[in-house]
Amino acid sequence: MDLSKYQALIFDMDGTLIDSMPAHLGAWRRTCEAFGIPFDQEWLHSLGGMPTKKTARAIIERYQLDVQPQLLVETKFQYYEATEHKGVVIPATVDLLKQFRHEKKTAVGTGCIRRHADELLTMTELLPLLDAVVTASDVIRYKPEPDTFLLAAERVGVKPQDCVVFEDTNLGRQAALAAGMDCILVKNGELVEFTKA
Repeated sequence: MDLSKYQALIFDMDGTLIDSMPAHLGAWRRTCEAFGIPFDQEWLHSLGGMPTKKTARAIIERYQLDVQPQLLVETKFQYYEATEHKGVVIPATVDLLKQFRHEKKTAVGTGCIRRHADELLTMTELLPLLDAVVTASDVIRYKPEPDTFLLAAERVGVKPQDCVVFEDTNLGRQAALAAGMDCILVKNGELVEFTKA
C-alpha cells in the first residue's frame, strides 16, 4: 500500500484501530433488553461511528418509542463502563500507525465521547502514538458529516486533501469523502477497499 502522497493518517477508533465493537454491541444488547426493545445487531453495527446519543435517537425513531434518548444513553454508558474487556488492538491498522508514526502526522477521529476514547486509547497504549484525538465531545455535527475528520486535519496542521482516513463503516467512509479525504475501508481486521475522494 503506497501512502507516500499523504502527510497525515487519520483513523477511526472503534472497529478500525481497536476491536471494541463487541463491547459496544453488548452494552446496546443489554440496554435493549432492559427497555424491551428489539435488538438488531447487524443494524446497530452499521451505525458504528455514530455517537451514542445519535444512535439512541435512531433506535427511538426506528421502533417509535416513547422514551427519552438520554435515558437510553445513560443506560448504555453504564453497561459499557461495567464491561471489563473493552477491546484489543487490530494489528493491520496499528502496525501502520506505528510504521508511519515519525514520518506522518497521526490522528484519531471517533464518534466516541472523550472519556471513553481516552480510556480505550490509554488502555491499549495507543495514545502516545497520536498527534491529535477528535471525539464526539469536540464536534456538533457527527459522521457522516465531515466535521470530525476536518477538525482532526486542522489539529495536525495538514490540508484535508493530504490526509487519508481508515474507517470500518460506510457512515465513516461517507464522512471521509465529504471531508475531501481518500478512504481505506477496514473489514474484519483487514484493509479491503480504497475509495478516492
